[in-house]
Amino acid sequence: MKTGSDNVAEVSATGALAGLSAAEMLEGFRSKSFDPVDVVEDTIVMLSAADAACNIMVSDLFESARRQAQESAAAWNEGTARPMEGVPVSIKDLVFVEGAPCKGGAPSLANYVAETDAHVVTKLREAGAVLTCKTTTCESGYKLTADSPVTGITRNPWDTSRTSGGSSGGAAAGVAAGAGPIAIGTDGVGSIRVPSSFCGVVGLKPTFGYVSRAPGFFPPSWGSLAHTGPIARTVSDIATTLEVISGYDMRDAASLFGAPDVEASEKPLRIAVSADLGYTPVDPAVRQAFEDACAAILSGPFDFSAAKLELAPDVFESVLKPIAYSEQAGSVGTRGDSDFAGSDPEFRAVIDEGRKFSGVDYVEATHRRSKLRGQYVQLFQNADVLLTPTLPVTAFAAGTLGVSEIDGQAVDGHLGWSPFTWPINLTGLPAATVPCGFCPDGLPIGLQIIAPWGREDIVLKIASYFESVKPWLGVRPSLS
Repeated sequence: MKTGSDNVAEVSATGALAGLSAAEMLEGFRSKSFDPVDVVEDTIVMLSAADAACNIMVSDLFESARRQAQESAAAWNEGTARPMEGVPVSIKDLVFVEGAPCKGGAPSLANYVAETDAHVVTKLREAGAVLTCKTTTCESGYKLTADSPVTGITRNPWDTSRTSGGSSGGAAAGVAAGAGPIAIGTDGVGSIRVPSSFCGVVGLKPTFGYVSRAPGFFPPSWGSLAHTGPIARTVSDIATTLEVISGYDMRDAASLFGAPDVEASEKPLRIAVSADLGYTPVDPAVRQAFEDACAAILSGPFDFSAAKLELAPDVFESVLKPIAYSEQAGSVGTRGDSDFAGSDPEFRAVIDEGRKFSGVDYVEATHRRSKLRGQYVQLFQNADVLLTPTLPVTAFAAGTLGVSEIDGQAVDGHLGWSPFTWPINLTGLPAATVPCGFCPDGLPIGLQIIAPWGREDIVLKIASYFESVKPWLGVRPSLS
């Protein structure tokens, strides 16, 4: 059976439908080449295969997904289909889905069931999306892998001896494995962009407040840092999902009132680049892939900007840790010691360290955070886009916290190896990662695209251009 597009190949084989983009699925539904029931059944098969290989699911929503697929098929037959009618979407297990468990990787929440849908879930349902499963995360989203005492180790479909990254690791691994086109993740210090980079897919962290986190985002860790956003294999699917899930929600105090007014400009976008932000080591293979990606973009209809951004070497210790660790500790402040009996020891260490920071420490860090934000304000007076590597390394061994050395230089093993992602959470800027190459071991490398606040359109424009000149869909991991 074929779709109506020359770009969509034979779809009768197992996994062929689940591996389509959302745009290709919608085209197939319109042309009646297949229907949402076909797609959802194939996606369930692939989710089960990806889970067996990589451990990506916390709980399945297959029974309700099949019902939703039947309803979506009827909507297409009746001419009442909505923008994402019948498209499978997975949901990270920090985001509420009414009636479904929301364990958040925490042993103390093993029996918790959400009583309401998160705003993003409501928006997806209203658009006709089919919710397929809850995906793995680490405990309370505290680290950049998806390993937890509740679900164990989540692995990378490109090499199952390597981590998927996290904390939205199950989400990114599932998309990379062809088990559905779109996943919803969350990002407090890089938790959408890190696993998307490690797994070779596209991930977007929107402007802070552009997509509501309420109700839920459970537990409410990384309070002033956390974002909700989409993961997909194509830029087009990211854009479609963002349009659906964005919008004001009074339940989230950070929620923004609509998209900013953007004036069209005929001037070429000015692109600034930084391979190291002036302070961090980078693996040589990553640096080379980054430089090649920048060259490809700058050969297009864009202008180079000599604007520079150099971060202080102590920004991790003096800004991120007092804020992030305090917020993480505060998110579980009502729990007693017994609640942590089965917790990840490294999670408990972060909580203990976070409790040591005083209120004065936190406020002083927020002042330094404002100065950091000012550096980006200044940068974007002379540039429209900043390109960096997404990460200075590729996926490391599964089951480990991180790496403590990059290119011969020591880094913090918890978050120090993600020096390009968490500064963007501190500033609240929109940023995406797109695949830009592979290391000699065959592991994906990501390019990070950062734009001014509220300018997701610029991020997506650069990402779409790069996708067109350096397409990445031709190479996919094999679960076998």
